[in-house]
Amino acid sequence: MPSQTEPASQSVFERLHIALVINACGIYTDLGGSRLSPSVWAAMTEINQQFVRMTHLLESAGNLLAGPLGAESGLVTPGAAASITLMVSAAMTGTDGEAGQRLPDTIGLRNEIVLQRNHRYKYDRQIGLTGARLELAGNNAGTSAIQLASAITAHTAAIFVPAHLAGARGTLSLVEVVAVARRHGLPVIVDAAYMCWPLEAMPGYVAAGADLVCFSAKYFGGPNAGGFIVGRRAMMEAVVANNFTRYESGAYRTFGRTLKMDRQTVVGVVTAFEEWLAMDHTERWARYRRYVLMLAKMIEDLPGLRSTPMYFTMDERLVPEPVNSLVVDVGPGAGITAGGLGDALSVGDPAILCMVEEGRLIFCVDVLREEEVHQIGASLRTILAGRTPAVA
Repeated sequence: MPSQTEPASQSVFERLHIALVINACGIYTDLGGSRLSPSVWAAMTEINQQFVRMTHLLESAGNLLAGPLGAESGLVTPGAAASITLMVSAAMTGTDGEAGQRLPDTIGLRNEIVLQRNHRYKYDRQIGLTGARLELAGNNAGTSAIQLASAITAHTAAIFVPAHLAGARGTLSLVEVVAVARRHGLPVIVDAAYMCWPLEAMPGYVAAGADLVCFSAKYFGGPNAGGFIVGRRAMMEAVVANNFTRYESGAYRTFGRTLKMDRQTVVGVVTAFEEWLAMDHTERWARYRRYVLMLAKMIEDLPGLRSTPMYFTMDERLVPEPVNSLVVDVGPGAGITAGGLGDALSVGDPAILCMVEEGRLIFCVDVLREEEVHQIGASLRTILAGRTPAVA
């Protein structure tokens, strides 16, 4: 009789009573991020066998990240949202340990972060977690250089730029923001969480004059709870001063203690980044297109469905190229609505999750394996079998 302490015959899904999911949504935090490659997993396994000084590991990893991006220094973090809080705390406190350990109490500090009004987005909430106050420049029509400058006061610590909102209505470019910031002696902080493609975009932020820039690791195949900051050495020293290390052994109870990392994640981030830079991205996009066309072929004869290869962007728009998704319009002839079809897929075994919109489903193949594409096609055929009305 097997011992209750020997669950070897059970999978982790069985032990934890969780359903297996085929992720046709894309790279999302709520679905666990990306898939780690064998080399990333091997590097994490290797460092798991030994211990290191975290300060040394973080410094060395930061240098490896900073170099290809033209930055002076870097730091691995537990994701882009965490990076935002560290960058903002660094802008407010510098390397002043006394000030850093008082956060989110910002009395007596320069505690205002300026943001263009049309750059508001959900993650600017991370700014306020530090105790900083968000000051919006401009109006709904946009922000001029004069309006940006007029939002700056003696209490301003930095100007913040969400990179993915470049070109938003009436907003200033990063280069224009940097010009205003330099005239007022202020740093510019950039959230470039998923701006890792095309590759030339990544070093562009430092080249344009940003003082600190952050990225999320899951978008380049790293751990879900991973990311990094790069930037000017003086600003990075302030970031490190606010980070989690030496909370127990140092002189100050640093603000970033809740952002602790393990050595395995640090190595995973660096390895994934190096792999991303060396990857054959032409082959990657060719694979996406092949998967999309494969799925389209599998369902092309199903009544009521019309499929179109498209690009589902990181900011959730649909554009023609490059192809990474199949958009499936669900018409009356399918005998089921798009919402009903999405629900039926989501309760299967394995559960298939895709983007469900009014009248259509979007199957993004970024993190799919070929066998999963076949499973999606087979599930669609099974669900729709017998549902389509007979033709008179």
